Amino acid sequence: MEAKQMETKEIILEATLKMYGKKGLKFTMDDIAHSVNMSKKTIYEVFKNKEKLFYEMLEYAFDSIKDSERQVMENEELDTIGKIRAILGVLPEPYKEIDFKQLYVLKKRYPKIYQRLEERLESGWEATIELLKQGMKEGVIRNINIPIFKTMFEASVEQFFQRNVLMYSNISYHQALEEVVNIMMDGIATP
Repeated sequence: MEAKQMETKEIILEATLKMYGKKGLKFTMDDIAHSVNMSKKTIYEVFKNKEKLFYEMLEYAFDSIKDSERQVMENEELDTIGKIRAILGVLPEPYKEIDFKQLYVLKKRYPKIYQRLEERLESGWEATIELLKQGMKEGVIRNINIPIFKTMFEASVEQFFQRNVLMYSNISYHQALEEVVNIMMDGIATP
C-alpha cells in the first residue's frame, strides 16, 4: 500500500475510534466522512463497508496497544513490578477517553469481529509471561501458575465486552482495567 493510502487509512481509523467514543456503534460513514473532511466515496475506496471498517479499527487499536507494550518493556525507569502493572493496564493515551462500554453489542451484531477481539485478547502474552517469570525469579511476586493468571485476566477483560457490566457500573473501560490490574497485583486483602 502506498504511503498516501496508508496515511488516509490511518486518518479514517483514528476518526472511527473517536466517533465510536462519541456514538458507540451507531455512527454512520457520513459521520466519519464529515469528521475528517473527506468524501464518503474516499472512505469506501479504503473500506468496502462498515463491518470492514470495524474490523480494521479493532486491528489498528490492538496494534497500537502492542506498540505501547513495547514501550513499557523498553522503559528502563520501571522496575519489574512497574512493568507488569503497566503492561497489564496498557492503553494508549488517545484511547483512555474512548467509551468502550458498548463493545458487548459486537458479539450480537458483528460476531466475526467479536471473535477476532477474543483472539487478540488471548494472544501476544509473551512479554507479559516473561515479566511474570522475571518477577518470580527476583522474588518480587510470589510463585504463581501463569496459565491461571492469564486465564483470570483474559476472562475479566472479556466480561467487559460480553456483558454490559461497564454500563451498569458506570465506569469506563480504562477505570475497570485499572481495577482488574490492582486486584490481580495486590489481591483484595488490606495490607
